[in-house]
Amino acid sequence: MAPRTIAIYGKGGIGKSFTTTNLSATFAMMNKRVLQLGCDPKHDSTTSLFGGISLPTVTEVFAEKNAKNEQVQISDIVFRRDIPGFPQPIYGIELGGPQVGRGCGGRGIISGFDVLEKLGIFEWEIDIILMDFLGDVVCGGFATPLARSLSEEVILVTSNDRQSIFTSNNICQANNYFRTIGGRSRLLGLIVNRDDGSGMAESYAKAAGINVLMKVPYNIEARDMDDSFDFAVRLPAIGEPFRKLATDILADAITPCEASGLGFSDFVKLFGEVSDESPVAASADELFRRNAASIGETETHDPERQRLLECIEQLPEAEREIFTLLEVEGKSPEQIAELKGLGEKEVRTTIASARKAMRKLFFEQ
Repeated sequence: MAPRTIAIYGKGGIGKSFTTTNLSATFAMMNKRVLQLGCDPKHDSTTSLFGGISLPTVTEVFAEKNAKNEQVQISDIVFRRDIPGFPQPIYGIELGGPQVGRGCGGRGIISGFDVLEKLGIFEWEIDIILMDFLGDVVCGGFATPLARSLSEEVILVTSNDRQSIFTSNNICQANNYFRTIGGRSRLLGLIVNRDDGSGMAESYAKAAGINVLMKVPYNIEARDMDDSFDFAVRLPAIGEPFRKLATDILADAITPCEASGLGFSDFVKLFGEVSDESPVAASADELFRRNAASIGETETHDPERQRLLECIEQLPEAEREIFTLLEVEGKSPEQIAELKGLGEKEVRTTIASARKAMRKLFFEQ
């Protein structure tokens, strides 16, 4: 039987890896063979799962093997941990990604899945694959399980703050989009992590038509256990809701949501009164004038420079903007033409006209 695949999405730092790790542990304690797949360039999804060890990533191993013209083997990238008291081991993989600022994280996700599919990941004797995905990135690579229906089900992790709920709403919208073009991933619902009792995530879920699967209260002891690479589900207050969720998933007792996500206007109204005023547009005139004034303030010791700036202010608007770029900003006619979207000939003509006016202003007043 093919593994059951579940993608878990959440804003970075909201506790999606905490949630995924403890759900993996719960399934393993229920005698299920679980694979946790970290899908984040930080490659820290399985750190707690493996007692603080950072696993070699698919991205790193593939690069090393490719340089030697060798093939990636399962044993190069898949690791297991046998945990005392657990009837089944837990398996882990980290897709990884480029170093910070050195490449596309989404591309790393796509390439990583290509490697895993060639190794037959969806044919392994695994009961459940939990994919731990970063949710606050719009890059299509992070939507791979939705776009290609590699995850049968989707779970959102959020807390009660607007930004993490906004991320969940974005993923809901993305999943709905892919479903309209043939995607088959089903949204099971959302988990409220670090629940502070404010009810904001539940209000959103009600408005959007999303199931609230579980509420995990903020628990200092649970945080300390996670920080020390232990499983918070060992605590009854944490373990009981996780076990109920795992049982419901295995029993297919959760009706998938048909939610499409909220539009931006409806979303922000959940959090308070929204201004009905239109934003006031800034003008190039005010921005360039402000820049000229600030330079003038720093150069008041130069009377001629100050006089020049005062004369520039008296030019017609079109000439003033271009002459400011030339004399104050030090731009060339070519740069000004590109910046203003004008022909170079037009810019030079305007400069000539401005210079003629400046001579009159500067010397005849």
